[in-house]
Amino acid sequence: MTPPNPRRRTLTLRDVSEAAAVSEMTVSRVLRNSDDVSAATRDRVLKAARALGYVPNKIAGALASQRTHLVTVIIPSLSNLVFPEVLSGISAALDGTGLQPVVGVTNYSADREETVLYEMLSWRPSGVIVAGLEHTPAARAMMLHSGVPIVEIMDTDGEAIDSVVGISHRRAGAEMARAILAAGYSRIGFLGTQMPDDHRARKRLEGFEAALGEAGVRVRAREFYSGGSALLKGREMTEAILGRAPDLDFLYYSNDMIGAGGLLWCQDHGIDVPGHVGLAGFNGVELLDGFSRRLATMDTCRREIGFRAASIIAARAAGGPADPVRVELEPVLQPGDTIRRAG
Repeated sequence: MTPPNPRRRTLTLRDVSEAAAVSEMTVSRVLRNSDDVSAATRDRVLKAARALGYVPNKIAGALASQRTHLVTVIIPSLSNLVFPEVLSGISAALDGTGLQPVVGVTNYSADREETVLYEMLSWRPSGVIVAGLEHTPAARAMMLHSGVPIVEIMDTDGEAIDSVVGISHRRAGAEMARAILAAGYSRIGFLGTQMPDDHRARKRLEGFEAALGEAGVRVRAREFYSGGSALLKGREMTEAILGRAPDLDFLYYSNDMIGAGGLLWCQDHGIDVPGHVGLAGFNGVELLDGFSRRLATMDTCRREIGFRAASIIAARAAGGPADPVRVELEPVLQPGDTIRRAG
């Protein structure tokens, strides 16, 4: 059995007092917002607490276990159709366990994630499920020293704090590139996001470009956007990229919603899909099943990711082993009607 990670020891007031060179009572006063502490001392204490990753316990003394029956779930968006399916898996796994999920939304902001995490950890949840592997140093420190199981989800391309459940986005991007090349396309454009904290989209593009490069092919044109994913943006981006590079024979979209907008634009303008231009998205969003033509995409096991992550938290809460768990699921390519059949 793997020994406990010493870096994940739960921090105390004494740790903060020693780091700030003040008494534990002074630290307590600062964290209770008492007004009998000088501004300089307050600033020193707060900086020390932040550097250590210390989070005050808002329920100290209220519960014998010092834990609530809440499971913190931190996701980038509720408008993105990917995450409601993840939440449904989490809810299903926690049903009947006595644990309840509570959700925080970061809007793809690392700083916002740090704030949400700080507030939620202060209520001493039984575990944390958080999307992604990239965090600010302070957020990472808080999770390392939280004393509760942490499960990072959606992505396995990187080092996990504790447990991780997801897919390799680099491998997913590479698999899509190989499918496109096998179907005979070679003049490829990419349409995606400019959000700096959408690390999973970045990794997919890295894997996509690497696989193309192995075949001597490169992405010939790119179109980027910021903000939420929507059909209208997909239409606008498709018009823009084909206006600049009309010889493209394949468009790879970073998600299904803008890909579906591209499909609608091509249909409205009489473009032969997949004969003249092939299209593919990512995520396997069920909402698009009602379209007359099915967009090529990749099913990313979203509900299973949520279920497996919450099951890890529930097992730990029930006294199970504290060993880190790594679960890498295999996304499934769905060629739909927008990519030529290979061969």
